[in-house]
Amino acid sequence: MRFAAISDKGRVRELNEDSYKVITEHEGLPDAFIIADGMGGHSAGEVASSVAVEFAKEYILNRPEIFSSNESILDGIRILTEETNRAVYDKAKECKENSGMGTTFITTVVLNKKLYIGHVGDSRVYLIRDGNINRLTIDHSYIEELIRNGSITREEAQNHPKRNIITRALGCGEKVMVDTLDVHINDNDIFVLCTDGLTNMLEEHEIMSIILDNDEPINCCSELVRLANEKGGDDNITVVVIKID
Repeated sequence: MRFAAISDKGRVRELNEDSYKVITEHEGLPDAFIIADGMGGHSAGEVASSVAVEFAKEYILNRPEIFSSNESILDGIRILTEETNRAVYDKAKECKENSGMGTTFITTVVLNKKLYIGHVGDSRVYLIRDGNINRLTIDHSYIEELIRNGSITREEAQNHPKRNIITRALGCGEKVMVDTLDVHINDNDIFVLCTDGLTNMLEEHEIMSIILDNDEPINCCSELVRLANEKGGDDNITVVVIKID
């Protein structure tokens, strides 16, 4: 397995409110990848995403028995996300500047030929397999609800004025609903974790094309960020590319 990650503030925002962590080469622990896209006034979004990924990293490192077992890992990711939500929520109450802050959140763990996923918000996980790209996560967003109930098409959603409204985030309440899933890993699979700073700028076929045209994960990440910025860079951009050899 080869992987790389890049986070970039884009061309419009003053701060990078995205955060990520990679957990690798820890004895007794599988590789894990965490991304978060913060929101809130001033620098509160940056605080929310940073708190989330730091808390999640420590939580995983301190509980290797949960995250190294196929039987317990999905429940572990769900509880991890709920506890991370509590950490962000408590941080938001500490001072007026942090009030109302929140963050999207994705945790993925690679264990025994499976990718385990927990997510909240509209950051995404994609699978590229056999020349096709498939979104594994469902956005927790107002637009996704409109698409799913047939009110608008996915094409109409591209320029919808409310496309950035999310319906779930960490830190916005004492409790949060977490989606979890797992997918079997095949040889030559490629997984992509990203925030909406990438997916609002690039079509899914463009993401796949860039990744298939570049062998090294770091080159994939660099080229995706470059093109997203070239197309406007309206938001912070975070992308993780994982290639299974």
